[in-house]
Amino acid sequence: MITDKTTLWIVIVLLGIGTFLIRFSFLGLIGGRDLPPWLLRHLRYTAVAVMPGLIAPLVVWPAATGGIPDAPRLIAALIAFAIGIGTRSVVGTIIGGMAALYLFQYLLA
Repeated sequence: MITDKTTLWIVIVLLGIGTFLIRFSFLGLIGGRDLPPWLLRHLRYTAVAVMPGLIAPLVVWPAATGGIPDAPRLIAALIAFAIGIGTRSVVGTIIGGMAALYLFQYLLA
């Protein structure tokens, strides 16, 4: 696909401006102010809403296997889920899930 250089640079600049404005709306405009309690309560659930959307495609349709689900990833996801429920530790869940993935890739390969 060949794209005109001018069009490419216009798209890059517009995307840069757009992402700057999105970040500035939070950091620049309300960064120094106290947020209302109802907004803080809703923001606590942002990671809970975003993380499954990032992780689920990597478990169900992994690019490493050509989009075919495999046992090591599914088992590691279940173990990471159990660790997360049991410990409520994000770092522990990530490390446990990574260790389980590498262990089961080694054992089942």
